[in-house]
Order: sequence, then structure tokens, then C-alpha cells
Amino acid sequence: MKVLLQRVSRASVTVDGEVVGRIGLGLVGLVGVAQGDTEEDARYLVDKTIGLRIFPDGVGKFNRSLLDVGGALLLVSQFTLIADTRKGRRPSFIEAAAPGEAEALFNRFVDLARNTGIMVETGRFQAHMLVEIHNDGPVTILLDSKAR
Repeated sequence: MKVLLQRVSRASVTVDGEVVGRIGLGLVGLVGVAQGDTEEDARYLVDKTIGLRIFPDGVGKFNRSLLDVGGALLLVSQFTLIADTRKGRRPSFIEAAAPGEAEALFNRFVDLARNTGIMVETGRFQAHMLVEIHNDGPVTILLDSKAR
């Protein structure tokens, strides 16, 4: 399971002209679910996401977490994070979880994040989404549950 985090000043997701998720200060998490990923992977990544110190303190150092700054989390399912680009020019997605499995684990990830007490918004699974991200910094970090 992978989560690409972007620290944002604000972000939103629009589907068919309707804003389905919107946050101010916080993180956007683009979430990719691979075959074989489990709830343990989701728990690990939620804990990392919530506790990662990538917000500046009073002197500009990365010392504050999402919880510390009272930020929100916008989660968007993105199977393309699981792309294999080692061969040729067309990415392979054979390692991505099947849609039903991916949706269930993505939803569990969302539930686990909400259980931390932070505000969580989402996109819409398997929809064509327009994601507006105002990356702050810019700060972008890739978390991979297989790299612990």
C-alpha cells in the first residue's frame, strides 16, 4: 500500500461538477492499494500519515504533525501509484488490487483515519476526479507500507 502525501494550504475534489471533498490546511493523501495489502498496512500508513512531522514550527523546522496543527486530511484513491514502469513506455497495473478489494481497504483506511479525531474528506472511488491541490512548500512525501 502506498500513500503519496502533499502538504496543502487547501485542496478539493470535484466529480461531475460537484465538489465531493474539500479541506483547508492539511494533507492530501493519494492512496494506492496493491494485491496482498492488508489492514495492517492501512494501520501502519494511517499512523505514519497522522504523526509525520512535516509542518513547520515557529522557526520553520519540520517539527509538527497533522494532529499538532489541527489540519485535515483529503484522501483520494489512486491505483496508478501501483504502476510498474520498469519495462517499455506503458505502465503496468497488474500489481494493483482488484477494484472490490481496493475499495474495501481504502474505506478501512478512511475509517482508521477518522478514528484519530481529525477531519477526513474523500474523493469518490473509481470516479474521474478533478483534484485541486495547493501544495504548500511544496512538500510531497511517498509512504510505502512495504518499506518499513
